[in-house]
Amino acid sequence: MNKILLSLALIFLSGQIACSQQHDIKYGDNPAAGKYYDVRGIKMYAEVYGTGKPLLLIHGNGGSINAFKETIPYFSKKYKVIAVDSRAHGKSVDSKDSLSFEMMADDFAALLDKMHIDSAYVIGWSDGGINALLLAMRHPGKVIKLASTGANLTPDSLGIIPSAWNDMVKQYRADKNKPRTTLKEKNDWKIFMLDYVQPNIPFAALKAIKCPSLIICGDHDVIPIEHTVKIYQAIPRAYLWVVPNSGHPTLQEHRDDFNKLVDEFFEKPYHKF
Repeated sequence: MNKILLSLALIFLSGQIACSQQHDIKYGDNPAAGKYYDVRGIKMYAEVYGTGKPLLLIHGNGGSINAFKETIPYFSKKYKVIAVDSRAHGKSVDSKDSLSFEMMADDFAALLDKMHIDSAYVIGWSDGGINALLLAMRHPGKVIKLASTGANLTPDSLGIIPSAWNDMVKQYRADKNKPRTTLKEKNDWKIFMLDYVQPNIPFAALKAIKCPSLIICGDHDVIPIEHTVKIYQAIPRAYLWVVPNSGHPTLQEHRDDFNKLVDEFFEKPYHKF
């Protein structure tokens, strides 16, 4: 009996140590997991965790790999998680003037090629959700299944709730004539303008997405539920999940439910989900 108790205690302790180690990881700033890749004329930064089927994580506007600090520990137990700083975000260096969602989607396809990965599962949040959709549209062979949360297709009060869109309009009017001399100032404005004038994706164009797709929003998201429903309806093999009592960061506010349900979607045959 004492040996059994000792074994159980050691198992519990090893679990506690592993959990503690995961919490100590600085996702997005972890030299042990991070590397720069030459991708389409830029230095793209990515961190890799775990082994198994590849899973690409794409963050939102102004964000970085650290946005997935609640996601990586769960999925890295069974997937090869590839967390990326998008072009002009985080540690990914981009001194060019232009920025578009199409450009970014092509970056992710090129990154997978650079890593010798034929195809991957994809989770995208906010702008990353838009990028997940465009990656599946422009490079259908690269996406096995996707989960897109908080994505919009138009830069207006139909794709973003009116109060949030009005705030963006006010910010644009207040800041449009400000001088920008440093690379950071230019970069920050470029990232803001990405959401102010983009995306411009016709709903009908989503029929190009052939992979099973889980389309997600919060019931108090900055993306109107009606807009998310239209995205879901336009994709041939799609499911819809409106997360109750949630704002825009569904994957953080409802971490456990999000991780479990998305994992089940990836694991199960499409028709059984």
